[in-house]
Amino acid sequence: MKSRFNIKGIDCANCAAELERKIEKIDEITNVSISFMTERMEIEYEEGKKEEIIKKLIKTIKHEEPDVKIEEI
Repeated sequence: MKSRFNIKGIDCANCAAELERKIEKIDEITNVSISFMTERMEIEYEEGKKEEIIKKLIKTIKHEEPDVKIEEI
């Protein structure tokens, strides 16, 4: 399954790349792509675990980049 998000508050492309690396470590997420320029993020994950994955995703983002806000589109 895929979900797309607006992602606001990333300061630079390097920060986006580092955040991608951290999100990739979440077991249920199979792929993540963050575009610093368009402020978009797309994740691919195992079907049927969306709520659990979103909670882990938000926790990881808040830990790494506390000022970043995401909104599913």
